[in-house]
Amino acid sequence: MGLVDDIVRHASQERASDVHIAAGLPVRFRVDGSLFDADTTPLTSADCRAICEELVVSGRERLDMMDEIDLAGTYGEGIRCRVNIYRSRGSLVVALRLLSEEIPSLASLGLPPVMMEFPTYRKGIVIITGVTGSGKSTTLASLLNEVNHTRPDHIITLEDPIEYLYVPDKCSIDQRAIGYDTASYADGLRASLREDPDVILIGEMRDLDTIETALTAAETGHLVFATLHTSSAVDSIDRMVDVFPAGRQKQIRLQLSQTIKAVVSQQLLVRREGTGRIAACEVMIVNPAIRNLIREDKTPQMQNTLATSAQEGSITMDNMLIQMAKAKSISRATAVAAAHDPEYVNRLVRA
Repeated sequence: MGLVDDIVRHASQERASDVHIAAGLPVRFRVDGSLFDADTTPLTSADCRAICEELVVSGRERLDMMDEIDLAGTYGEGIRCRVNIYRSRGSLVVALRLLSEEIPSLASLGLPPVMMEFPTYRKGIVIITGVTGSGKSTTLASLLNEVNHTRPDHIITLEDPIEYLYVPDKCSIDQRAIGYDTASYADGLRASLREDPDVILIGEMRDLDTIETALTAAETGHLVFATLHTSSAVDSIDRMVDVFPAGRQKQIRLQLSQTIKAVVSQQLLVRREGTGRIAACEVMIVNPAIRNLIREDKTPQMQNTLATSAQEGSITMDNMLIQMAKAKSISRATAVAAAHDPEYVNRLVRA
């Protein structure tokens, strides 16, 4: 068993979500959102290179040819990990994320009830947003696996890298890694439309071509799940539109208004008892009022509409935080710190 296996096994025992490996520092684990030293011995540049050579077993020359490498693998007795290797001041550095050994069931995640309906959608776009490390990949994997267990469909995923591994049940599933199985998200997505998919997962909508093709896929009757890096559901609409030149934005708003089904913005918070984390989700179910605001370029008004659409399953982040604090899932201090409007959350939690 090599260094990587030992590190990953130790990280799993400590309930770490991430591992940081850099010269001049000990191996560091992130547990419940905070970093701590896993050992007292600082690593040398040679140590870091040896670890990287274990990780990039099929192409060590890539370490010298590339400045960043994304990959995924299974280490330390069957623990699936996502890995990024990069350089800092000339030395190799590793950021490694531990993934769940099994895809958690959708019901086990404690998500808002309306999200249980997402796997029943037949077409349109569902977007999961949030900062890095907010649990987007786990939520998407659980949604997709629910489709896998309930519908006889064809699923195509486009991922960079492939994180969770699906075991086909009722679905046929093709997982394609960017840079290995297809050149880019845009290329893989265009090709997927000729591969008879029912459901398409896009690991990240990064550019104009990918967003445009995703809209086309949804318009032509496919169900598309995708991620964005935004801090709120409403911000996601402007992020997608702003990628396009001004002359095309009206058309893109029209397409979005016709295809988008729901946007979820999530963050991971420390549980009230201080161990483990739980997802807090803002959910925007796109109803006729929100469709009209998207079409008319009135996204600033969408937050108010979101706040008054609870009967359809929508919920703002602040109201979700209030619910979680009152249910004792998280502390009041955690809820206030995570809020968009801390004064509002503090007042309502105290009430």
